[in-house]
Amino acid sequence: MRIVHGLLAAALLAPALAVAPAWAQTRVGEVSTTFRMVGPNDKVVVERYDDPRVPNVSCYVSRADTGGLSGWVGLAEDPSRFSLACRATGPVALPTGVPQTESVFRQSSSPLFKALTVTRIVDMEKRVLVYLITSTKIIDGSPFNSVTAVPIDVPAGR
Repeated sequence: MRIVHGLLAAALLAPALAVAPAWAQTRVGEVSTTFRMVGPNDKVVVERYDDPRVPNVSCYVSRADTGGLSGWVGLAEDPSRFSLACRATGPVALPTGVPQTESVFRQSSSPLFKALTVTRIVDMEKRVLVYLITSTKIIDGSPFNSVTAVPIDVPAGR
């Protein structure tokens, strides 16, 4: 009976926990990795995030997505396994006011306290934007990370 009450509570809480992000996200595709008898399969999901402050930079994140019954009702904690690749989709100019280091994307990977975060770091010496993805937790973060870089276009005549 406790399991039934727990599942009912989870089903009612799941929509409240799913908060829409403030930045643009597009699911590009997914590949099933583990068959589950009940609920959706485990999979690797590929999503595109456009940098909200730097035009013409798109980041592609591949991440594990836990299926099964707990994943279906929104109670699963996704593993900290991911990859990141950011690309220029046009000329990249650094707008004024962009800080040296800034968290640009954040996505929950469990119902409570765990998230994937993409941080932009400006390397002006090499004229590159560095993007770093990490997993964060309130108590214990993860050493898993991935990094990529996008060159800033040099204005003509320099």
